[in-house]
Amino acid sequence: MRLTIRQRASWLAHLFKASSQQHHRELRGLFAAHVPRDAVVVDVGAHAGQFSKLFARMAPAGHVYAFEPSAYARSIMAPALRFNRIRNVTLTPAGLSDSAGRLTLHTPLKRSSALGYGVAHLGAPGDDGKTVDQTVELTTLDAFANLKGLARLDLVKADIEGWEMRALKGGQATLGRFRPVLYLEVDDVLLSRAGDSPGALFDWLGALGYRGFSTPDLRPAPRWAGAGDYLFTTAQER
Repeated sequence: MRLTIRQRASWLAHLFKASSQQHHRELRGLFAAHVPRDAVVVDVGAHAGQFSKLFARMAPAGHVYAFEPSAYARSIMAPALRFNRIRNVTLTPAGLSDSAGRLTLHTPLKRSSALGYGVAHLGAPGDDGKTVDQTVELTTLDAFANLKGLARLDLVKADIEGWEMRALKGGQATLGRFRPVLYLEVDDVLLSRAGDSPGALFDWLGALGYRGFSTPDLRPAPRWAGAGDYLFTTAQER
């Protein structure tokens, strides 16, 4: 991906933050019961790697499989992992969906011309204004789990700007087998870009035996209660 001089300066700032800072520390308590030292975690939409770094440090004897289709995001995350000497993260240059293939990833351009890579998304372009578009590879969680021969899966985190239900549907067999805890962004506007809705997502997960909880307070959320991050666990875990 060719970058302008201003975009290169922005890239350096993003790289510095990804390498020197650890975001989401306040969520360690939320994940502690679900991410033991030997946990296997799937991070869907790994962005600059902040969640992957957190999970990798919580599970030093485990492994994090990070999926990030954006070449720009990977160009930040990969050196940040090396700088922090984190070796238990595998970064996969692909997204997760309900079927394998290729789609266009839309990355909005900010007024400053910097790439808004934190809100890059699949599906309809939306009202993002000018975007940088990239054709990306997609696979399914089921195919990946079979390829890697996963023997466990403790947690799946997905923050992929409305593509969450597509990614989960591609892993239905894996979810049914391992019953991992799910940490998902659920936003009605974003889900609509993929033709999905919060109600459909909650109903689909409910049919698989999952129950929702708002975060960080972990209040039961049997139905969608507004845009935000939700934790889903199987009934037998609570």
